[in-house]
Amino acid sequence: MNGKSLLGKGRMELLRQIEATGSISKAAKAMKMSYKSAWDAVDAMNNAMGAPVVESASGGSRGGGSRLTEAARRLILEYQRLEERHRQWLDAAARDFSARMSRK
Repeated sequence: MNGKSLLGKGRMELLRQIEATGSISKAAKAMKMSYKSAWDAVDAMNNAMGAPVVESASGGSRGGGSRLTEAARRLILEYQRLEERHRQWLDAAARDFSARMSRK
């Protein structure tokens, strides 16, 4: 991934907002970020994954919009799993630290 971050809370929230709103623009507004920043993040994720995470349709009579690909949904699930493993590791580390400190 060329040394660049693919995962992060902000990007995962952006994907969730795109899923909820059906729009990169609406997702950006919901997150109080510029459309350009949101689009750049989506573009970076698309490039890093080697496959689209968001598919967009142009506007027009049907209105266009954006939707997550199956790759994006898998990415979100894997990120959630990593977050849970990290939380469990922190909990275990805190218990270990407390135990060591109470013996002193």
